[in-house]
Formats: sequence, structure tokens, C-alpha cells
Amino acid sequence: MEIRRETIKRAKRVVIKVGSAVLTMQSGGLNEEAFTHLSLAVSSLLGRGLEVAVVTSGAVAAGMGKLGFTERPKSIPEKQAAAAAGQSSLMGRYEKVFAAHNLNVAQVLLTHEDLSSRHRYLNARNTLFTLLSYGLIPIINENDTVVVDEIKFGDNDNLSALVAGLIDADLLLILTDTEGLYDKDPRSHADARLIPLVEKIDSHIEHMAGGVGTSIATGGMITKVQAARKASSVGIPTIIASGIDMSNIDKVFASEKIGTLFLSQSEKLTSRKHWIATVLKPKGAIIIDDGARDALINKGKSLLPTGIVGVEGDFGIGDAVLLEDKEGKKLAQGLAGYTHAEILLIMGHRSSRIEEILGYKYCDEVIHRDDLVVL
Repeated sequence: MEIRRETIKRAKRVVIKVGSAVLTMQSGGLNEEAFTHLSLAVSSLLGRGLEVAVVTSGAVAAGMGKLGFTERPKSIPEKQAAAAAGQSSLMGRYEKVFAAHNLNVAQVLLTHEDLSSRHRYLNARNTLFTLLSYGLIPIINENDTVVVDEIKFGDNDNLSALVAGLIDADLLLILTDTEGLYDKDPRSHADARLIPLVEKIDSHIEHMAGGVGTSIATGGMITKVQAARKASSVGIPTIIASGIDMSNIDKVFASEKIGTLFLSQSEKLTSRKHWIATVLKPKGAIIIDDGARDALINKGKSLLPTGIVGVEGDFGIGDAVLLEDKEGKKLAQGLAGYTHAEILLIMGHRSSRIEEILGYKYCDEVIHRDDLVVL
């Protein structure tokens, strides 16, 4: 209980993610009551001096009825059409319920491409900080009307973790249609137990979260746990709780034992290192030996060519790459200082031989420690 109380006490800036299963009716359309209760709870948090950003689902679900869909569309064009039809209804609902509390909202639509570009990432960050400073509530959603497979976040759980890092949030609260993480699926096991605290998210925890979502939602508990893991890796704790009862928001911030709390695994990363670690998609991998692993993880050193034993993928200078040990365990992610072809030539050699081998040299490091984040 003390851990939860301290976590809530430190939370001054919060991201609340609200899923489609909470905001929509099973028959389609928006759940008016859910929006009303959400606005009341967020208004209360603002009154206590907190800053709140909302990551919302519901645009596709809100548009399904307009297009006559009875199940969530699977093709990109149908999904885009439903989102276009539903986004105005979604934002109209947010405008109305928050206006009742004399609060203004601002629509922010993002794609992965917006955040993978460092320049656009900083623009989005500055815009969100400005909105918060003026007391507006950012209502953030994936830009489903233009998204394609190559740039989509995939689900708003993942998006909420990226947004939490983007604005240096102190807490991510994911509201869904279950009470939190159970040790087994509560829909099929009557003896399933709620897990109130997860200190570290590992493969065992992710296995317990396995499952699929409803016909309305994109993902199940697994995507929420993966989002918690991503937030945890950059120093942000996460609570997954039921949003079917919106009074749970007040209970969470009263430090009551609601939902599952996932502790953070590190200190908060700088904005740039968060961008490297969680936003960029790796284009390849560099395999390193035990000596290089020790130098990176335990001594905070840069990656030199002498510790590299293999290269995978096709990447260029400045692209994100994973660093893995010889067993395939992911150790770090960083920005490559040389192309994959160049690394194939210089790997296993000392930095002093780079110019001799390539005929030129950019730097001694294949990945500088300032461009590297240990995972």
C-alpha cells in the first residue's frame, strides 16, 4: 500500500487511456454515461493541480454504425472510413461533457511517422506542453483516417505509452473492461486472482496476459501489459484498472487498491533517449560478445567494433538498431554510427584499424553511449 501511495503522490502529470470497450456500447455507438463520468473524474484531478492528457479509442467504433458495420472492420480502407465517420462524433462528445465543467479540449491525431521523425516528435511534444500549460485537455488518438500498416501504432495502448514518455508523465492509467491483470483469464476461470502489484514485467507476466480483445477493441490484456512494459522501461509506472466504473479513477488517486500497479524499472529517461528506446523501430541488430555486453550494461561504455560478432538487417547511419547477445537476448537499442555493410568489415577489429579497413573513419564508436539506451 505504501508503494502505491508514494506512486500516486509523485504523479503530477498523468496520461489516462480509455479503451473502446469502456467508451462504446456493445451494440455500437458511444456510451454517453461513460463520457460524463470521465469528464467529472478528470475535472476533479485538474482541480487538485494535476495535468491530464487523455488517449482515447472509439473513433472507429463510433463510425461503425454510420457505415452499417456490425463488427470492427479489418481492412485498412474500411477502418479509415469508419474513423473518419466517427472522429467528429467522438470529439463532439468530449467537447460537450468537458464544457459542462468549463474546460476546453484539443484534438491531437498522431501516426508513428509523426514520432519517428525527431523534428516532428519535438513539435508534438512542444504542442502538448503548450496545451497543458493553457489548461486544455489534449484528447489524443491515432490518426486512423490516414494510417497504413507501415506507420500505424497498432493499438492505442501502445500509443498511450509513447505519449506518456513524450510528455514526461509521472503515471499512465489504462482503463479497460476488466479489473486489472489476473493470474489466469477470469472469463473462463472462476478461481482467477487479481494481481495488485507487478514489480517487473517478464515473459511470465506477458504469458498470463495472453488473450484477445472484444469485437470492438483492438487488443486484449497483452497489449496493455506491453504498454506498461514500454512505459516502465522509461521510468513511468502504470496502473491498469476497470473503467466500467469511472469512480475507479477517484479511487486510484486516493491510493485505494484498485487494478494492477506496474512499477517502473528505471529512472526517467531524457526526451531523446525515450525517443531512441521506445519510438524508433529497429531496422536491424548487432550481435555483441560478453565483453562488450559488460562494457555497455555495467560500465556505461560506447559500443566499439572489437566487441561485435555479427550483424543482421539492412540499416544506414543514424538508423535504430538492437544490440543482442549471442543467445539473442535484447540488451539495448541505439543509433548506428556506421552502415551494416561497414560494420561487417570492421567488426572484431580495434577502432584504430577502422580507417585502414574502410579507407575513412567517422568515429571510433559504432554506437556512442549518448545514442544508446540499455533495455
